[in-house]
Amino acid sequence: MALLVVLFGSFMDLLDATIVTVAAPAIAQDLGAGAAQIQWTIAAYTLALGAGLITGGRLGDQYGRKRLFLIGLAGFVLTSALCALAVDPGMLIGMRAGQGLTAGIMVPQVFGIIRASFAPGERAKAFGAYGAVQGLASVAGPLLGGLLVDINLFDLGWRTIFWINVPVSILALIIGGKVLPESRSASIARLDLPGALLAATGILLLLLPIIQTETWGWTWAGYALLTAGTIVLAIFLAYERRLTGRGNEPVFDPALLKIRAFAVGLSASALFFGGIGSYFLTLSIYLQNGTGRTAWETGLVILPYALGSIITSGLGVALAAKAGRTLLIAGSLTIAASQLVLWAIVKDGDDPGYWLLALALFIGGLGLGLAAPILVNVVLSGVPGRNAGAAGGVLSTVNQIGGAAGIAVLGTIFFTSVTGSATGAPVLPGYSHALSIVLIASAALYLITALVMLALPKAAVEHAE
Repeated sequence: MALLVVLFGSFMDLLDATIVTVAAPAIAQDLGAGAAQIQWTIAAYTLALGAGLITGGRLGDQYGRKRLFLIGLAGFVLTSALCALAVDPGMLIGMRAGQGLTAGIMVPQVFGIIRASFAPGERAKAFGAYGAVQGLASVAGPLLGGLLVDINLFDLGWRTIFWINVPVSILALIIGGKVLPESRSASIARLDLPGALLAATGILLLLLPIIQTETWGWTWAGYALLTAGTIVLAIFLAYERRLTGRGNEPVFDPALLKIRAFAVGLSASALFFGGIGSYFLTLSIYLQNGTGRTAWETGLVILPYALGSIITSGLGVALAAKAGRTLLIAGSLTIAASQLVLWAIVKDGDDPGYWLLALALFIGGLGLGLAAPILVNVVLSGVPGRNAGAAGGVLSTVNQIGGAAGIAVLGTIFFTSVTGSATGAPVLPGYSHALSIVLIASAALYLITALVMLALPKAAVEHAE
């Protein structure tokens, strides 16, 4: 029962990161949200989640993992309800950030609770169940989002994708309060709240002018924000270095960047996950606003991607120790190939049939399954055991930031590239043109990712477990 509760929390986190993508056009129409506001609706969640992960893990170590898991889950219930009650795009974006922060408190406790609940011989099965739940959530997100929007339960439309969290999460809270074991770390490190705040502020300053490009254009204020973000991140690194020198435990230890496998892997991971969220956002808008598909039909188009990843994920894990770097490169190249196949399908501006779209997405899913399940282990393989927890937290955070940055950059390219008819209303060729540009840029991103992965030390990859 304890395992079911924490797996549910993990499932809801990933579900809410993906379910909004399919519902985005309906949200935009109902709330009158512009392109930048739709990007923020998705990016705010991933960015806030990334900002909260490391601090959330430290809080659990210090005050008890069960307590923090239940606090995070309770906050997730509240912010989900407030998302469903949003009256304008600003409120929705703010509550999505709140969802991300509460998930950042909840999710890091999952691993600690599993370790405390299971004997060493049974942990492998528990973590295997965790991986299976992640795969299930990736399939369920687009399908459930599309279904809930289309059936329009109680005339609530897209709001049901948030309301559905409330009753099931309350049930998990009640059960979790009774069955979850309490555990905490024997050694308590002081929380680095200033470091976490500096990192989140610097990243926000960098993303803000990029996402707002269509609204603001590139003015001196945009460049000033980019400059300010760079300066704040430089101050963050200096502060973390100083904190380490005093013997304290920082949010991010700059010494980890001296480990080649980790430094290169961090860049590769940020690039890899930077293309996924933006890809599904732009594809969903193209399918619904451009080709006229419903949200449910859009979910069915995306389904082959998830099925492809499930097929190859087992193969990737089985061969990781012998061919880890090769699998990572092959996965990135396969995703790039799928982007180019999809580009060939949509570039002429015609409405493609289901099976052509499904083929391109299935190929992409195969690539994702080869690389994504082993990427974390490969990146952490060269990190000493005493630093594994901190490095894992940094990697998870960077993955979320990469996803938010991808939505900012590629999403902005898409929205600024949509062309209209003589009356100014976008039509299918306009959306096809915009998606084609994003697909070429995304394919180039994954080619660069493959080149970066070539720099991973082969020995470290071969020992990844």
